[in-house]
This record gives sequence, structure tokens and C-alpha cells, in this order.
Amino acid sequence: MDLIIPLKCVSCGEVRADKAGLCPRCWDTIPFISKPFCAQCGLPFEFEIEEGAKCGACSATPPFYTTARSVFSYTPTSRDLILRFKHLDGIHSAPLFGEWMAQRVEMPERAGILCLPVPLHWTRLFRRTYNQAALLAQEIAKRKGWVYAPRVLLRTRRTPAQGHLSKKERLDNVKRAFRVSAAYKEYLRGKRVVLVDDVLTTGATLNACSKALRKAGAREVHVVTLGRVGGE
Repeated sequence: MDLIIPLKCVSCGEVRADKAGLCPRCWDTIPFISKPFCAQCGLPFEFEIEEGAKCGACSATPPFYTTARSVFSYTPTSRDLILRFKHLDGIHSAPLFGEWMAQRVEMPERAGILCLPVPLHWTRLFRRTYNQAALLAQEIAKRKGWVYAPRVLLRTRRTPAQGHLSKKERLDNVKRAFRVSAAYKEYLRGKRVVLVDDVLTTGATLNACSKALRKAGAREVHVVTLGRVGGE
């Protein structure tokens, strides 16, 4: 199979002899996130700070999720990785991205943890044919031994794309856009949840999802994304 479909760098497409991933040249261009960062939202700090410290935003208005972690900062270089995966059917990258994301989730135990994606509205899913967050959640759940639960959280209305909205507009856009399926409320109660998406921008969507999950009885919600805006 490697002769027929050679392994390539997921960024530049260079053929690789060993395994799928990034070639050394592209690896150096991706701004992977490392400590120090906010203990809650994962925003990178520019200077060393005490363990467990939070950023100003999380201290002032704590989000509904317990933690959020991301693999790399969203820059022009890393953005191309995500857009290719999100819009150009680059689903062959899902195992690699899922592996990176699984390493970022700080939850060592396996039992009773649900891994679920931020849902797409059914009309958008029909048009796109796949939910990129669901592909990532499947890969993470498989590696961590968690339960993949894509039907727990529902998007109840189709919201406009968030890309060009301000923070306030994003918050208004996702109000009451998510709810937990009535069929899964008892199943969710008391569970710890890992919520998966491709990018954390302002956090409005992930916070709205986390609020719906906590309101329905989830004990904790931990967010993991491939990229995040800010901190580059």
C-alpha cells in the first residue's frame, strides 16, 4: 500500500519514507503550544507563571468547561493544515491529528468518560458530508479507551458562520443553539465529558456546548481542539 499510496507530509505533501506526519522542515513552522499556559482555557503565556494560574478572562468570567487544551496556535501556516482537513476532504489526516490531540487531554483514567464532538446542524452536515470534529473525536476516543458519544449533544438551529463575527456577535449567535438529547440525559448525568472541535477562537461555541452539557448533568467538561486563536 505504501508503494501505491506513499506516505506524505500533511503540510507540504513531500513523500516520507517512515510514517505519516510532518516533514522536519514543516515541523519547525508549526507553533505547537507548550507550558506555561492558562490552567483553564489553555491560552499560552509569554512568561513563566506559577502552576495553576489563570488568565485574566478566565479569572473574571470563568467558562463552563473545566479545562481547554489545544495542539497549536492558529497562524497562517497551521491554518492551512486545518482548512485542508475541514474543507478539502483531507480526512486522511484525522488519525495523526487525533493522536496529537489525545496527548493534550490531561485525564489519565478511562472509565466513565464520554468523548463527543461539537455537532453540525443537519443541513450543514448534509452539504459537507462529514463533521471534522466527529472524525477527531473518534480518533481520540479510540486512543484513550473512552466512549465515543456523537448523539448526546445536538445543534438545534443552524447558526451563521462565525468567521467574521465579533466576540459579542459570536456569543449571541450560539445562544440556545445546543441542547442535550432527551434520550441521553440520564446517560450523561454525573459523567465527565471531553468535548472536541477543530479550532478554539473566542470560545463562544465551546462554552455554549459546555453550558448545555453541565446544565443537563455532566460533572465536568474538558475541551480539546487542534488549533486555537491567540498566544502565537
